[in-house]
Amino acid sequence: MARKDRTMDAAAEKDREKWVARFQVRLAMQPGVDRAVVLQAVKEVTAHCAETGEHPRTHFGDPDAYAVEAAARLVPATRTTGRAPEPGDSGTARSVSPSCWRATRALAGFR
Repeated sequence: MARKDRTMDAAAEKDREKWVARFQVRLAMQPGVDRAVVLQAVKEVTAHCAETGEHPRTHFGDPDAYAVEAAARLVPATRTTGRAPEPGDSGTARSVSPSCWRATRALAGFR
């Protein structure tokens, strides 16, 4: 019986990892999202799931839809309007390294 539980736990963990990876990819594709935004959003998701033991889909829903919602909440309007940042703005979007993209896409099942 313990072996079956470990198999189920491993499958559940793999499913959680896929959800988070897909969320990361979709979030990174949103206008104005930089590495800091992705890291902050993933930290929020993983912290919630660690505290509650919930699967991210249970609390946050579809990773694609939550990525849009998280971007709207976390990205300053100045980054999505297309206008130049003013003094005091946090700056412009930074690029994500190609190796990070490959790893995230592979985890999410994208080829």
